[in-house]
This record gives sequence, C-alpha cells and structure tokens, in this order.
Amino acid sequence: MNLFFLYLEFFKIGLFAVGGGLATLPFLFQLADKYDWLDYEIVGNFLAVAQSAPGAIGVNMASQAGFQAAGVAGSYVAALGLVSPAIIVIISISFILKSFKENKIVLSVFSGLRPASAGLLAAAGFGALKLALFVSGAAVWYSSIRVKEGIIFIILFLVIFKFKGHPVIYIVIGAAAGILLKL
Repeated sequence: MNLFFLYLEFFKIGLFAVGGGLATLPFLFQLADKYDWLDYEIVGNFLAVAQSAPGAIGVNMASQAGFQAAGVAGSYVAALGLVSPAIIVIISISFILKSFKENKIVLSVFSGLRPASAGLLAAAGFGALKLALFVSGAAVWYSSIRVKEGIIFIILFLVIFKFKGHPVIYIVIGAAAGILLKL
C-alpha cells in the first residue's frame, strides 16, 4: 500500500476516533471492509496484542495495521497518521481555549463530545465482544457461538467487576485459559 494513502487513512481515524484507543476499532473494521490486507479476525488479534502491550491501544493497533499493510515503514506512518490530528488539535485548541474557557458554545461542544466518545467506545466494545464470542459465517446460529471463550469472558468479567485487580493479571489469566483450553 502507498505510504501516503496509509498516512491519510490513519489521519482520518485519528481525527474522528474521539474517546481513546478503543474508539479506533470501528474505523479499523471499516478498513477491513475496504482493503484486502486486513480482515476482522486480524483486527481482533491486533486488539488482543495492543491491550496486552504497553502503550496506547490505538497507536499499538495502528502500528500493527501499518506493518500489515506496508512493513516497518507502514508501521511508523500509520502511527504518525493516527497521532497527527491530536497533536494539531491540541496545539490549536490550547491557544483558543484560554480565551473561550467559559464560552457556552465551547462548553456545549465538550458536553456533546462525551456521549459521542461513549458511543464510539461502546461500539468498539461490542465489536470486540462479537469477535471474541462468535464465529462469522456459521451455517446455523448456535454453531457460531464460541462457548469456551464465552465462559472465560463471563468468569473474567465477574472477577474484574468484583475485585478490580491489575489488568495484567486478567490478561495472563485469559492467555493461560486459552492455552489450557486449546483455543
């Protein structure tokens, strides 16, 4: 893939993925629909690696997608494309917000961005859940359910909700369960 177009694709994602790294997930699914070098399963794998690796999830996924598209150079270009809008917006807004920090329009914009961010994160969460728990293209609905993964999900969800331990613990538990259950 052409590095310039790769940069532009991730620049668009960085510009509109308000809400953090997981908000990039719906956009990556759109890329999977658009390009043959990416599919939903690969995006799901990117998410698993990105969440278990240190650093920002969105940048980690962009780097992996860029590598998938164009090797090492693509990795750097995609990550740069993703963060460029944030850098530009933050620098621009910092000057503007000082003079408009009590402006009702500015406050309204930020009030509107919160639910938009929550919506993007929820869509990303449901997308990740669908990838983890369902097999696409199954002949009948009940054969599309990944039962073992569903059990791991329910157990870890309840444990995380109850104990709120460090995320690395749950990543290790999930990986160990995958090995033990031969997933």
